[in-house]
Amino acid sequence: MLTAPTAPLEFRHLRTLSAIVDTHSLSKAAERLHLSQPAVSHQVRVMEELCGLPLFERKTMPIKLTPAGQRLLDLARQMEQQMAEAERDLARIAGGNTGQLRIAVECHSCFDWLMPSMDAFRERWPEVEQDLVSGFHADPIGLLHEDRADLVIVSHAVKRAHTAYHPLFRYDVSALLAKEHPLTKKTYLTAKDFSTETLVTYPIPDDRIDVMREVLIPARIDPAKRRTTELTVAILQLVASRRGIAAMPRWAVQPFLDREYVVARPIGKNGLQSALYAATTDSLAKVAWMSDFQQIMRRVSFASLQGIKAF
Repeated sequence: MLTAPTAPLEFRHLRTLSAIVDTHSLSKAAERLHLSQPAVSHQVRVMEELCGLPLFERKTMPIKLTPAGQRLLDLARQMEQQMAEAERDLARIAGGNTGQLRIAVECHSCFDWLMPSMDAFRERWPEVEQDLVSGFHADPIGLLHEDRADLVIVSHAVKRAHTAYHPLFRYDVSALLAKEHPLTKKTYLTAKDFSTETLVTYPIPDDRIDVMREVLIPARIDPAKRRTTELTVAILQLVASRRGIAAMPRWAVQPFLDREYVVARPIGKNGLQSALYAATTDSLAKVAWMSDFQQIMRRVSFASLQGIKAF
């Protein structure tokens, strides 16, 4: 017969369980929590000893919770939400509940999850004025330090003084082709495949285009032609009509793939991965409502986008 725990579970134990489930990995959970992997493993053993029950199904990939683990995860989610609400209320009491949140975004496809995030944030922080900084910018991080934006969504975290990067999620970048394109016969595309094609991209510098920065430039390959447009739907229309190929986040084009409007192929044998970060200044990173908005973005994106992964 099971006996009652000799010591209570602590919030840090629940945070560890939540991090393991979010990242599907002990090592990645350790990175998120700024702990060593042995420390995370030790906390799991402590939780199981306190409960007298296993929390994870053994030898399962991805990680699968037992009924006991799921019950504790539910508790962890509730406590995380209550902690966030308490921090928000304390900030209001301290007078830190007002301000402005000007958001600059690199890609229009981000609006699919960003707008719901802004709506949820407005309900929680009605006193914070929100706005979008429109257009493409050669130096989006510079907007933060020129006081033209308060948060920038970027796909590459380049170290810069007084800038804080907050990971949102990782994702696959796929090559997009017309259904009848000869390259659809390949299981994946290589850098050389782009050398005879017209590459359609957003009008941003090459160092901010994943396929250029990570694949084509290192291979010293230039596409035969280049074409740019600011709209995601315009890129897809050009691809579908055989006027070029593109490389875009899988999550951004999944509805078009589901309708077989275009075809996707991995880039490279192991695929091409990228990520999105929310960048702010060091000082704004410490503001309670800014931290809350980052958590809202992560929660909304994982609830609404297909195929994204935690850091």
